[in-house]
Amino acid sequence: MEPTLPFTRPSLDEETFQAVSEVLRSGWITSGPKVLAFEDALSTYLGGNRMVRVLNSGTSALELALSLCHIGPGDEVIVPAISFACTANVVLRAGARPVFVDVDLTSRNLKLDQVATVVTTRTKAIMPVHFAGLPVDMDALYRLAKQHHIRVIEDAAHAIGSGWGGQKIGGFGDLVCFSFHPNKNITTIEGGALSVGDPALLPELERLRFHGISRDAQGTLDVVVAGGKLNLSDVSACIGLHQLRHLDEFVAQRADLADQYFTLLGERSDLLLPARGDEGHSWNMFTVLIPFADLGMERSAFQKAMGARGIHTGVHYPAIPGFSLYQNLGYQEADFPNAQRIGRETLTLPLFPGMTRADVKRVCSVLVEVLDARS
Repeated sequence: MEPTLPFTRPSLDEETFQAVSEVLRSGWITSGPKVLAFEDALSTYLGGNRMVRVLNSGTSALELALSLCHIGPGDEVIVPAISFACTANVVLRAGARPVFVDVDLTSRNLKLDQVATVVTTRTKAIMPVHFAGLPVDMDALYRLAKQHHIRVIEDAAHAIGSGWGGQKIGGFGDLVCFSFHPNKNITTIEGGALSVGDPALLPELERLRFHGISRDAQGTLDVVVAGGKLNLSDVSACIGLHQLRHLDEFVAQRADLADQYFTLLGERSDLLLPARGDEGHSWNMFTVLIPFADLGMERSAFQKAMGARGIHTGVHYPAIPGFSLYQNLGYQEADFPNAQRIGRETLTLPLFPGMTRADVKRVCSVLVEVLDARS
């Protein structure tokens, strides 16, 4: 019997395991030299003209970005109706109001042409998500932000390794937030990063990252703001350093596997495949839409049928306005028809660098078998 194939798995090598062992034996396992080295390496990877600070999660990066924009009660932030819930949750936690906009059906990215209709005098920022690693139209995004005098906080959790116009996502723009969770293109176990272009933001960023602590030239400690504890450990940074060296290789492998999915599934009229994008796509995920209602089958039953055949799948994502928290705040999922359909029909197929083309063929074979059994 063939082994079970997960929908994702991090790619960690023996060199990384050995390097982590050395960090553990060094006695310096919290933030230290490896964190500084990882930040420098990320800045270099992104083009060398950005200030990058690593954090304990991508969620923390979003929260810090909102703080740096001084967003709070009475403010509004525009977010896509399809993303992981934290994209909107962090806005609520800042005391502001998320304003949802629908997404494109195949790219799953924010419909920028609808943004202008929801901008008000309270709008302080727009927070697009580069869904699955496919960049939003960056030219249109920043043109719109400039026109309306609002900040841009890019949720690039899926997009380390993605590019636009010959530059890396995170290598330009306003505030760009990355995640290094195990299901992302590189991992630090848990972790994230914030890329900023304005060096004047760094002192505040660093204070907010670690207890609000500030030191003068003599090293005297003071606390000037109620900061958090959002720092990354040297153990995690060590993993990140080794992962980053393989990032472009990982992205190339992901793109090749995605091409194989398109080749094998492109003729299926009962599937809606994701947008292909271009060379800037880093393919963090491969999601398809399946009309489960037409099949007379719940998505969970469909996943169970694939799992019984050794193929595990994910769901990325339910529509955020459909969650109880947002329903109770007065949001209506039906106001965002594309997000509603995506949330109802989406299925995430296995995609990670450790897979082979034969694995993709196996996934497609099982998917078609389950589909045809219900047709």
